[in-house]
Amino acid sequence: MVQDVIIAGGGPAGLTAAIYTARAGLKVKVVDPVGAGGQAGNTSVIYNYPGFPNGVSGPELMGFMIDQAKGFGAEIDFGEVTKIQKQGSLFKVTVDGKDYEARSVVWAAGTSPRSLGVPGEVELKGRGVSYCAICDGPLFRNKVVAVVGGGDSALTGAQFLTGYAQQVILLHRRDEFRAGLANVNRVMDNPRITLKLNSVVEAMKGDGLLESLVVKNVKTGEIEEVEVDGVFLYVGSIPNTAPLEGLAVLTPNGYVKTEDDMSTVTPGLFVAGDVRDKLLRQVATAVGDGAVAGWSVEKYIIENFR
Repeated sequence: MVQDVIIAGGGPAGLTAAIYTARAGLKVKVVDPVGAGGQAGNTSVIYNYPGFPNGVSGPELMGFMIDQAKGFGAEIDFGEVTKIQKQGSLFKVTVDGKDYEARSVVWAAGTSPRSLGVPGEVELKGRGVSYCAICDGPLFRNKVVAVVGGGDSALTGAQFLTGYAQQVILLHRRDEFRAGLANVNRVMDNPRITLKLNSVVEAMKGDGLLESLVVKNVKTGEIEEVEVDGVFLYVGSIPNTAPLEGLAVLTPNGYVKTEDDMSTVTPGLFVAGDVRDKLLRQVATAVGDGAVAGWSVEKYIIENFR
């Protein structure tokens, strides 16, 4: 059966597009490797999403979106889109080896965490090295952990980890954070967070499990070994765009260029969320992208298939 739209990605952008298109009466299929929720679903508390003056947990907010999309009739499945082909007026979308047909596609697959690329990281991944505080934080109760990064994700992760860890060491390569001022103030006021600025991780060491980080001060050149039980990396993201090869125009950094209506150079292919080339990547902007993409899909279906 041909879908009106297949949405790759179940984060805020994809789910908002699903809400708009399903509510319009379209046949909607959302495909996501973890079901739905996206990176927002792995965020402990979101403080800047409108309507929640005291913040809202990521899992709770995404749970609301999932329920709303399903309530309007959207189908949400586990799976990863590995290939997209345009065949005439339709798209052939390959999900874990199985092919589906769709009249349109919304690519909202987001980004993946960037690795540091230092010795020991690959070997100790999942053995003390993590990229998701809310996923793995409870494993480090009463332990010493480090967080690497200077953006909002890093600072939010550090705050979340203080609910479990005995001490959280926040390492950042500069002496100023890139995060919002409110987030910075919360970190500065938290006695369980120790700042180690102008510092970079040179290596990760451990016999089977992470035991320490080799840290270099970028100003003095001093090298020290910091004993930790875990490290959480928030050092940027890589856009998930491999299946769009030949279907969309990418920036040198791999993000997708779109028009204001989220359309691409391929008719019927729309892109929304963090994977898109834009100024700000937040839940609020992802929802905005998803709303525009959903509206554009409905318009595209009416103009080309009705």
